[in-house]
Amino acid sequence: MKLLYQQMLAFFAVIITLVLVFGALFLNFTSDMVYKNTWTQLEGYSDSLMSESMVLKTADSKTEFNLNLNNLRNAESILKTQNVRFTIYTKKSKIIYPYNAVQDNITKEQWAQLEKGEVVHRTPHANRQLKTDMKAISMTDILKPYFYNGKLYAVISVGASVSNIQANMNQMTRNLVIAFIVSVIAGIILSYLLARYSVSRINRLRRATRMVADGNFDVHIESRHRDEIDDLAQDFDGMVSSLKESEKEIKRQEDRRRQFMADAAHEMRTPLTTINGLLEGLAYDAIPEESKGKSIELMRSETKRLIRLVNENLDYEKIRTNQITLAPSTFDSVVVINNIVEQLTKKSVEANDQIELSVPKNLMVFADYDRFVQVIFNITQNAIQFTESGTIHISAERGYHESIFRITDSGIGMTEDQLKNIWERYYKADPSRKNTKYGESGLGLSIVHQLMQLHNGKVEVVSSEGKGTTFMLTFPDQDESLLINN
Repeated sequence: MKLLYQQMLAFFAVIITLVLVFGALFLNFTSDMVYKNTWTQLEGYSDSLMSESMVLKTADSKTEFNLNLNNLRNAESILKTQNVRFTIYTKKSKIIYPYNAVQDNITKEQWAQLEKGEVVHRTPHANRQLKTDMKAISMTDILKPYFYNGKLYAVISVGASVSNIQANMNQMTRNLVIAFIVSVIAGIILSYLLARYSVSRINRLRRATRMVADGNFDVHIESRHRDEIDDLAQDFDGMVSSLKESEKEIKRQEDRRRQFMADAAHEMRTPLTTINGLLEGLAYDAIPEESKGKSIELMRSETKRLIRLVNENLDYEKIRTNQITLAPSTFDSVVVINNIVEQLTKKSVEANDQIELSVPKNLMVFADYDRFVQVIFNITQNAIQFTESGTIHISAERGYHESIFRITDSGIGMTEDQLKNIWERYYKADPSRKNTKYGESGLGLSIVHQLMQLHNGKVEVVSSEGKGTTFMLTFPDQDESLLINN
C-alpha cells in the first residue's frame, strides 16, 4: 500500500473515531440532561400538589392527613393534557389517590430510600409500563416523600410519558447520523488533502535523493523547522553539502595523485636512466678507468635517492593506516638536534645556508626516538630546500609539561592558501622544485603531521610570503595513554 493511502487511512480513522466518540458522548449527555430536567419538573409538580391539595389537621394531640379532592381533580385534568400522572401513597402498598390507580411496583430498597427522606428517580427501564385505556404507556417518574415532625405521612409518585423524550432523542439520533455521513465525506476529503501534503514533502526529498544519486550535488531543500520532516530536509542538505565537499576533496586528491605519479615517474626515470647509462658504459668499457670510481659513487647516490623516494611513500601509508608502533622513551633532544645538523651541514652549504642553534645544554623529550629524528630531520631539510643564501634557526625550550622546538628559515615563505594545504599528501608549496634532490615526493610534511598526532603533540606553522617560515613542534611529557596504546 502506498504511503499516500496509508496516511489517508490513518487520518480518516482518527477523524471517524473522534466523530463516533463525540456522537456517543453527546447522545449520552443529552439523554441524561433531558431526564434530569424532566425529573426536576416532576418534583416541582409534586411540591405544588402537596402544598395545595394535602392538609394536615391536628386535634386532640392527633394529626390527621386529609386531601383536597377538588384541587387534586383539577390538577389531574391539567397534568393529563401534558401526559403527566400522579399517585399518592400513605404506605408502600396503600394508594389514597386516585382510587382506581394501578398499584405500582415500589421495591423495598426504594421504600427504604424514601423513609430516609431521599427522592427516587426511575427511568423507563426500571419502571413498569403504566396501562391506561388499554394502552401501555412507558413512563419515567419520581417518588418523593413528605414528612411532618419527622414522620412519613405520604409519598407522591409523579410520572411523565417518555414518548416525547424518545421522539426528541430519535430526531437527534437522525441528525447525528446525517452529521456522521457528512463527516465521513469531509473526512475522506480532508484525509486525502492532509496525506497528499505530507507525501508531497517526502516526494520532494525522494526527487532530491535521485538527483544526488545521479551526481547532481547542487540540490537545496527549503526547511521551515516545523516538524521532523523539515529537520530531515535540513539534515539532507547538510549531507549533500558534505558530499559536495567530499567530491571536491576526492577530485583534488586525485589531481594530486596524478601529479605525484607524474612527478614520481619523472624522479625515478632520471636516476634509473643515469644508472642504466653508467652500467652500459661499464659493461662495454666506455668509461675510462680513472672515472669508474666516480661513476660507481654516482650510481650509489642515485640508488639511495630511489630508495628514499620509495621509503617515504611506504612510511606515509604505514602511518596513515596505523601500522606503525611507537616506542616512546625519554632522551636528550639536544644530542639528536646536533646530530641532525651535522648530517645536513653539507646540504646547507650547497644551498649557501647557515644553520644556527639556540638550545640549552640538554633538554629531555618524551617521544619515539626514530620518529623524533624523522620529524626534526624532515622539517630542517624542508627549510634548507626552500631557503637559498639564508639562515635556518633551530631553538629548543622547556614548556609546561612539554618540550617545544622551533625551526625558522628565511626562505621563500608561503601564502595563506599554501599554508592550508601543506599537510596534504603530494602537496608541494613550490611545484617548480620538482627536480630538487630533497623532498621529491611532497610527503615530508604529511608524515610530520601524522607523526605529531600519534605523539599526541601539535605542530603549528607561521609563514609570510618572501619572509620565511617558522615551524613550532610541541611534544607533551610522558603520556600514559600513549604507552597503553602502544
